[in-house]
Amino acid sequence: MYKKPILLSALLILTTSPLTGTADNRAEFEKWMTQETNSFQEYRDKRDKEFTGFLKSQWKEMQTFQGLVRDKTPKPVKIPKAPKKPQTPISQLQPVTPPVAEQPTTKPVIVSVPTIKPVPAPVKVIPAPLIKRLNGTKVHLSFYGQSLDFYYDPRLKVSLQRPINENSMSRIWSEMSKADYEGLLKQINAQRKPLILNDWGYALLTNAIAQKVHPNSKNDQSIFTWYLMTKAGYQSRIAYDQNYVYLLMPSQQRLFGSPYFTFEKVRYYALSFDGIKQKPGRIYTYDGHYPGANRPLDMSLNHAFNTGRQQKDRFLTFSYKNKTYRINVGYDNETIRYLKTYPQMDITLYFNSDLNQATANPLLKQLKPMVKGKSEEDAVNLILRFVQTAFKYKTDEQQFGIENYLFPEETLHYPYSDCEDRSVFFAWIVHHLLGLEVIGLDFPGHIAAAVHFNEQVRGDALNFNGKRFIVTDPTYINASAGMTMPAYKGKEPGVIRVLN
Repeated sequence: MYKKPILLSALLILTTSPLTGTADNRAEFEKWMTQETNSFQEYRDKRDKEFTGFLKSQWKEMQTFQGLVRDKTPKPVKIPKAPKKPQTPISQLQPVTPPVAEQPTTKPVIVSVPTIKPVPAPVKVIPAPLIKRLNGTKVHLSFYGQSLDFYYDPRLKVSLQRPINENSMSRIWSEMSKADYEGLLKQINAQRKPLILNDWGYALLTNAIAQKVHPNSKNDQSIFTWYLMTKAGYQSRIAYDQNYVYLLMPSQQRLFGSPYFTFEKVRYYALSFDGIKQKPGRIYTYDGHYPGANRPLDMSLNHAFNTGRQQKDRFLTFSYKNKTYRINVGYDNETIRYLKTYPQMDITLYFNSDLNQATANPLLKQLKPMVKGKSEEDAVNLILRFVQTAFKYKTDEQQFGIENYLFPEETLHYPYSDCEDRSVFFAWIVHHLLGLEVIGLDFPGHIAAAVHFNEQVRGDALNFNGKRFIVTDPTYINASAGMTMPAYKGKEPGVIRVLN
């Protein structure tokens, strides 16, 4: 395996104030800087030359593993309606930890609604740095509503030659390494903070540039993205079969439904950036990585991407205790487009994702007066009724033809939702509107939630981390806190931690 360590001594020179000293000192400093720059360039050229040689000889045939499947148990196609909540003694599901004794309260605890955070002003997306404007080729992007310009060294535009083999791959790396890629990487990195890009967003932006550079070749787009992501320090490999080139990258989180290959017990997923799954069979790839390119993708989505917002509105109605409520929810269609590209992940990532605040705040402000002055149990039951009845139910297979977990903002967009979508959305509301602790409940073929109350609430419950959580199922129509869907009564669920 090619794993040459990088032995660089880095010197950080702070230039926040003008360089002072004699002319001789300045000349000596400039001479030293030139030597250091030349030394680094020589090292970089040597590293690229060695990797080019490596790519000529270290390829091997591998068999694809098909994507992981999350839960093979079928979901309920029809969901039942709950009877009126019976006044029975407190029951217990199978406890996750030993039960905790609680003293009954004499009065219900009135919910304390947290202050809703103001919507921050959008971060200004800055223009591309001047570094490549004079001699670079310009590409213009409309990146999820944000207008962006980039300039790249035209020598980076190298096309794949047929037949596709190790020699053609090695040639491309060699040719691209003669170009100034660092100028383009600086421009991409300069947009990362104002756009609030996580690793997936960074990869999408890099691939969007690749599509502009190579508009007619997906193979060339994959290679361009591979080259820049590798140079940016991410673990990435390229693979090929007779006709196609595939980008392979590992993730800190498990991805589902994405074909993968295993190298040294690390899964490298065949990624696409348009939401269309790739289906490689037997492919050729190399078993090694470029020196210093050791970062897997972190797919966490705990900060909303700063899109050029395109507002869409949806009106929702529900009834609770003989009163009808109407809510106008606005969501960002650019965020929906962005989320649609996401590979399917473990359910924990969805429970711990966040909404764009411009979407979240109007929703929370409309729900706030509905729960004001209510007990915690009454407030949770109102939110349950909202999620249970304001959204139409269909399984993912019925709506999408495949299993497709939704982020909270997607639940506001799509006409239908199923159990995990509703549980994620419900948990987000309870946490951000009521400030109560929530967990997800993972039954075979079904996802629900459970809430830790500060008051005694009767019904089905389980204990987790020393606290008593009451079952709350946003799919079980008209069910109140403490009611488990009959098909899952008495079954022990797994627990999904909600940390945000």
